[in-house]
Amino acid sequence: MSRLVRAELLKLRTVRTTYGLLVAAALLTASLAASAASNTPPAGSGDQALASTFSSAVTSTGWAMLFAMVMGVIASSGEFRHSTATVTFLAGPRRERVLAAKAAAAAVVGAIFGLTGAVVATGVGLASTSAAGNPITLSAATLVRDDLGTVLGAALLAALGVAVGSLIRPQVAGITGILIWSLIIEPIIGGLFTTTQPYLPYTAATTLAGVKPGAGSGGVHVSVNHGGTAAVAPAPLPFGAVVALLGALVIAVSVIAARSRLRADIT
Repeated sequence: MSRLVRAELLKLRTVRTTYGLLVAAALLTASLAASAASNTPPAGSGDQALASTFSSAVTSTGWAMLFAMVMGVIASSGEFRHSTATVTFLAGPRRERVLAAKAAAAAVVGAIFGLTGAVVATGVGLASTSAAGNPITLSAATLVRDDLGTVLGAALLAALGVAVGSLIRPQVAGITGILIWSLIIEPIIGGLFTTTQPYLPYTAATTLAGVKPGAGSGGVHVSVNHGGTAAVAPAPLPFGAVVALLGALVIAVSVIAARSRLRADIT
């Protein structure tokens, strides 16, 4: 198994797409964090307003997580697009083990995406706040917890991307599907049924980074008024519950892919 994981890591290290996605994630994160930090509240707004602005900047890591999931889709569906799946499965005849190795390797690289996003967003937030002469309103423990949440969330979404890419072999369809789901469908569902927000995969992953459900972090989130009254966003799930939820989803989609698509003819 370790040999398969090392082989998958080697593939990800030698593919330019991985680095392109990482750079794009870093640039988008920096842009979003700078935009959030620029919304400096007027003088006299109080510590709560300053804390909200600073928190919005340092938790602008949604695109890093989303690009980690895209990387996972490419890592698995790319085998079918470039007709290398036959060689891969000849080297590892037990296709379920190959899928598990791909998920593990993608999770490692996905964690790097998350770490990059966390470092960039936190750095921009701290620099902007210091330059404006405002106090740092979040504790070091909170910043570390949110950054670790970003790393873990990106790793889990990358593994989920592998499962999705194995289930939906056409690469464009897989990437398009997760983007539409994360940026359009999830916000609509969460806006119409607010109690579902903490359980939606991408939204749940962003809450690991300290984002409140429905608040948005690198994605488009919508809010729906019911009878003229804005719906109140629910509280996020506990940290461990989100990890368990995403882990269970990775396993479920992987099992479906292994029992259906991976058993199909690849020639």
